[in-house]
Amino acid sequence: MPKTWEFASYNLLSLFSPAVGLEHLHCDMKRGFTKAKKREPQVAELLQRDNTHQRIGILAQKGVYEFHQDSLSLCKQDAVKQIAEVLNLTQEIETVQTKVIQILDNYYSNPFLVGKKVIKLSRGDEGFPEPISIQQGNYAFNLYAAMDCVLQEEDGTLHIVDFKTGKSDFDRRQAYIYLLAASYIYPKQKAVASFYNLENCKQSDRITASPNILRSFQIELSSISQRHQKDLYRYRSHSHDFNRIFPPNPGISCRYCAFNSICKFAITKTAA
Repeated sequence: MPKTWEFASYNLLSLFSPAVGLEHLHCDMKRGFTKAKKREPQVAELLQRDNTHQRIGILAQKGVYEFHQDSLSLCKQDAVKQIAEVLNLTQEIETVQTKVIQILDNYYSNPFLVGKKVIKLSRGDEGFPEPISIQQGNYAFNLYAAMDCVLQEEDGTLHIVDFKTGKSDFDRRQAYIYLLAASYIYPKQKAVASFYNLENCKQSDRITASPNILRSFQIELSSISQRHQKDLYRYRSHSHDFNRIFPPNPGISCRYCAFNSICKFAITKTAA
């Protein structure tokens, strides 16, 4: 299949289409800043910054990875302290330090991966994964699916685990993206997916998908990829139409948006 700039990923899907129940918080202008204006200096600078939640998630993933680089590390009494030093937690703000130490303590007490056959364990900072080339009808696109962890169960089933932090609900669509990716990477193996919250040590139910579900989801991703590319083309041709191509939805979500400092539609204060 020829190289293509067209792509799909969970990140694009979430920017394009909100999870069920979060429609009121969705703002398409965020997709515009993230994907269409990403090379503009002000936007590029903001994109390079991790917010507090993102920073906690990255460090938590690194912590799990580091725990399993030494098979004896989880047996050491000062394991959490050692991992914290590897992560350079003293360089982080207090909120991040406190939350990550709590997560490391939780994992030390409940090491989720111990006794499991780990096929792949990501550090969380490797960057973009190798794209999966997909042909859907006459349209070709690259699927990006960064898997935190892949386990192999006793019956040979692959179990894709996505680590979470915070209180956000699990988005089943993300699991379907992993399962679609697995159907291409591991075509001869059965696969399931689940989410594991590193803060409360709770795991979701296992999620499976029939070939028909995966086919439907692939069609949806193909459609989103095409629509996104059309929006990018429109913006490149008519940059003055940015607000129409990526319409804003100002509201409570503006307070947590990375672009509220440069967005003229942002509402950052509650009304008196």
